Amino acid sequence: MSAPERDGSVMVVQHRVQECRFELPVEGVVARVDYAWDGDAVIFTHTFVPPQLRGRGIAEQLVRGALAWAESEKHSVVPVCSYVDVFIRRNPEYQPLLRSAG
Repeated sequence: MSAPERDGSVMVVQHRVQECRFELPVEGVVARVDYAWDGDAVIFTHTFVPPQLRGRGIAEQLVRGALAWAESEKHSVVPVCSYVDVFIRRNPEYQPLLRSAG
């Protein structure tokens, strides 16, 4: 899971399975998306991008990477994090991942 940085370098989203998070180290600091489990559903609980990295599309790259993983592993998604929730609503290609109510 990677994306080009503005300077041409590649940003690589790292999955930290033991910590239940996806991380993106940039310029010596780390942005992250945290998750928890509910059965086989992934509950995305929090997205954090350090202030000095904001406005560069880093949260989007993290969430795209996390959702791509959920899709590849056939996990449904529960977006408790407001950023993830809005991202999925604005990108309908991810809406099939949402866990069905009931």
